Amino acid sequence: MKNLKFLVLFIAIVLVNCERDDICPASTQTTPRLIVEFYDASDTDELLNVPRITVYGEGLLEEDVDGNPIEPIVSSDATLLFNEISNTVELPLIIGLEGELQPPTTVRFVLEKDTNLRIEDDDPLTNSNKDIIEISYNTEFIYVSRACGYSSNFKSLGVSRVTDDDQWITNIEIEETTQALIENENTTHVRIYH
Repeated sequence: MKNLKFLVLFIAIVLVNCERDDICPASTQTTPRLIVEFYDASDTDELLNVPRITVYGEGLLEEDVDGNPIEPIVSSDATLLFNEISNTVELPLIIGLEGELQPPTTVRFVLEKDTNLRIEDDDPLTNSNKDIIEISYNTEFIYVSRACGYSSNFKSLGVSRVTDDDQWITNIEIEETTQALIENENTTHVRIYH
């Protein structure tokens, strides 16, 4: 009987001192990226690949000695897509510090169509076409768990293109369901027509 008491006491101590693993499961929803799909401007329900698209955040490229950005000629950490044929891109949005009131954030992305013309052709008349989109939003922090920490959702989404002389993007449309809140990557958030 005395040994049984010690065995029960030992098991109780072991169980009390065991902690569950603080591992964030891969299935847990984290901070979503902005999902952008490209559509045919003449048939607005039809996805349309952008030929040889390169996508990068404005201001993320290396600069030359004069402070001018060096356009990418190979894929790098700064490019989200490089010289690919694609009808979708996932854009990471910048988040602030947890727990602080966040002012509206604005980021810009460069979407370069026909990158191969810039890289492969020396003729200045056959060049790529760059359009810049500007994305504005507010950040909302959601506590997930001790292991996963916080997730960031994005509210009050606004997307516009910066006007230039030669635009390949004809229209930008925010999906109605995501105007108020972007909380997952399971749906398209923005449609770009070209």
